[in-house]
Amino acid sequence: MKIDEALQSLSESPKRGFVQSYDLVVILKNIDLKKPENKFSKDIVLPNGRGKDVNVCIISDRIDGALTKTDVETIDKKGVRELTKKYEFFLCEAPLMPLVGKVLGKYLGPKGKMPKLLPPNTDPASQVAETKKSVRIRVRDSPVIQVIVGTESMPQNQVKENIERVLEEIKKTLPKGVSQIKMIMVKLTMNKPVKLDM
Repeated sequence: MKIDEALQSLSESPKRGFVQSYDLVVILKNIDLKKPENKFSKDIVLPNGRGKDVNVCIISDRIDGALTKTDVETIDKKGVRELTKKYEFFLCEAPLMPLVGKVLGKYLGPKGKMPKLLPPNTDPASQVAETKKSVRIRVRDSPVIQVIVGTESMPQNQVKENIERVLEEIKKTLPKGVSQIKMIMVKLTMNKPVKLDM
């Protein structure tokens, strides 16, 4: 099924009591995940954003309201758990990266939430805005990528553009490109997936 047809057929399914998300599911083949070089994590900025807000945590000693060096040094296990639940993305200034890696790395790493570098002399607000439009594609222990590509409150053409962008990036990132994709599906939160043409 073509992307437009799949989105149209999903949009005709029964409405739920909340705004559902569209998820893109890509199943890979011929990829040996025992080899570290085949594992990857990559952030993709969606052209039309995700259609819902995303919490971004800034770790910095110079930005108001950010998590500071002292906060990181004194945080306990419970605090880290709350952080990883609350925030999807973390942005960190270069000087604090080693400390964050040491203290938070073992919690954020397995969840694929290691901080991105907040470049010096950039406007943090624009970095946060860009991050809120991002999704992270990640392949670690399972040959399946699943990411949000929009919500049912967004125009379908915007969701389609988001899907196309993610697929383009996945193909570029895979060592052997499109030949390593077994199946592509799109689904709404509460619906069965619809298979897309390769």
